[in-house]
Amino acid sequence: MDTLEIRAYAKVNLGLDVVRKLENGYHEVRMVMQTVNIYDTLTLKRAEKGIELTADNEALPKDENNLVYKAARLLMDSCHIGEGISIHLEKRIPVAAGMAGGSSDAAAVMKGMNELFSLGISEEELCRMGVNLGADVPYCIMGGTALAEGIGEKLTRLPDAPDCFLLVVKPDIDVSTKYVYEHLALSNIKRHPDIDGMVEAIRKGSLQGVTGRMDNVLQSVTEREYPIITGLKCFMEENGACKALMSGSGPTVFGIFEEEGKANAAKKRLGGMQLAGQCFVTTFSPKEEGYAGKFTGKHG
Repeated sequence: MDTLEIRAYAKVNLGLDVVRKLENGYHEVRMVMQTVNIYDTLTLKRAEKGIELTADNEALPKDENNLVYKAARLLMDSCHIGEGISIHLEKRIPVAAGMAGGSSDAAAVMKGMNELFSLGISEEELCRMGVNLGADVPYCIMGGTALAEGIGEKLTRLPDAPDCFLLVVKPDIDVSTKYVYEHLALSNIKRHPDIDGMVEAIRKGSLQGVTGRMDNVLQSVTEREYPIITGLKCFMEENGACKALMSGSGPTVFGIFEEEGKANAAKKRLGGMQLAGQCFVTTFSPKEEGYAGKFTGKHG
């Protein structure tokens, strides 16, 4: 096999709590993570030597400043791969959006190279390697519905979240994750998300139990800087969403709808208000259907 095509799926945080700041500068978190059916496509080809990265988005770096490149380098160095790799990235996940697009692309490259070069690395070992690239990478390797703890690398697979429809909106602003965490005042947080209750609701298959507990402590920082996030949340809930929430450190906002028609109607109304940059109506992506690492084609 010389060529492989693979999808890298975006994620949202159904719940995000920050427990404490660690001495190494990272934060201990408890999150419920969920992949959604918005994905990038990566085509991997064996080459004679080196790493070549191309993309359909000219703004993306094509060198070691891109997590895709770093992931390829990690596999090549760790597994002593004597050949090279050519990677083409077709970008659909919004950039700098709180949806783990870069981490998911890196995870897909790791899974893809594992297959392409017949490395035989287990998913568990790939996750251990992936944390060196970023805290979200192990989850993106796993995909589906999961409880993430520690800095995000301690993962517990959960049953598939209840079926629903999502309106996902990334406004035309970029948010620095570093800035958000640096300005998070944990001592001022009066209410923390009920992560344990959400996990139990997922196990029971209760969508209302999930939406009733959706919360994100990082919103307190990002919404203060970007009021458009508050506006988007209010708009979605006024237009049929059971609950709307910011994903990760933002600025993406997603609303949970029980009916696809209501989600599409809200998207149409939003289009005339100039609040949205990129806008999607989508669904959750279970582990067996879609995750960072779903192979869509093998050639040669």
